[in-house]
Amino acid sequence: MSEFFGINPSDAGLGALLTLVVLLILTGRLVPRRTHEDALSDRDTWRTAFLESEAARKVEHEQVEELLEMAKLGGHILAALPRPGQAGEEEVNADARMDPTPHARQ
Repeated sequence: MSEFFGINPSDAGLGALLTLVVLLILTGRLVPRRTHEDALSDRDTWRTAFLESEAARKVEHEQVEELLEMAKLGGHILAALPRPGQAGEEEVNADARMDPTPHARQ
């Protein structure tokens, strides 16, 4: 039989084996089956939650990329528009209207 901590279990008495088991439990090297099963189910729950979160993050990342492309396009369109006050054009002010005729009240 193999040795544990330099002691052959067949030579040790019942008290020594009980002490060894208690020490293994207290140090966390020997855990009850229920505790082990709970730890495994928690691990699986967290793994599932992580995978769902990563899938949602991937979808969000793809949507952000599409929105950035649209924003870049909008920026290019705005940059291409003529700017008032350049090249001898008249400046647009707040009083300017599209329809120069005064509106009559009814």
